Order: sequence, then C-alpha cells, then structure tokens
Amino acid sequence: MPVHPLWADAPVVEAARASVQNGAWRFDVTLSHPDTGWDHYADGWRVLDMQGEELGLRVLTHPHEHEQPFTRSLSGVVIAEGVTQVQIQARDTQSGWADDTYVVSLPD
Repeated sequence: MPVHPLWADAPVVEAARASVQNGAWRFDVTLSHPDTGWDHYADGWRVLDMQGEELGLRVLTHPHEHEQPFTRSLSGVVIAEGVTQVQIQARDTQSGWADDTYVVSLPD
C-alpha cells in the first residue's frame, strides 16, 4: 500500500504523564513531528476518554522545528471518578488529527 505524503508526517505522541493537581488532572505530553515552519507543524493535542470524547485541548501556537521532541502541559482537565485510562491524540496543520492515539493509565 503506498504511503500518502501527509500520513508520513503525522505527529507522534512519544510519552505522556498524568498527575492530580488541585482536584483536576495535569497532562505532560511529549510530541515529535518534522515541523518545517509555519506551513507544517504540530499545532495541538487533546485528551480523550476511551470512547473518543474530548476532555481537554492543548493548542500549540508556533512551530518547534528546532526543539524535537518537545513537551507541553495541560492542567485543569476534569475526569470522572473511576476512569482508569484516557487517550492522547495529536494533530498538525496539514494532516489534522493523527489516526493513532496514546493510551495513558491514570494513577490511583
């Protein structure tokens, strides 16, 4: 199967960590993406429940072509009690949301 050129450049979630902070969740997410400047860069990531509902969104406002991989945080994410896993999904300015997600187990 041929590789579509945009698919080859999808952002990748390299790592993610969740912690409780003031009764809500904080996520530290490390992304890698071959940012080339303002025309093509990783421009965000989101926290999803396991059914695909968005719980939080971190917008990235500029390219990181000289900082790869890079880590950014999002605080204040409210997650229902009893939820043990969430997903992280990244996006870029050309391909949109990546097909792959990164599953994060929430600590007790």
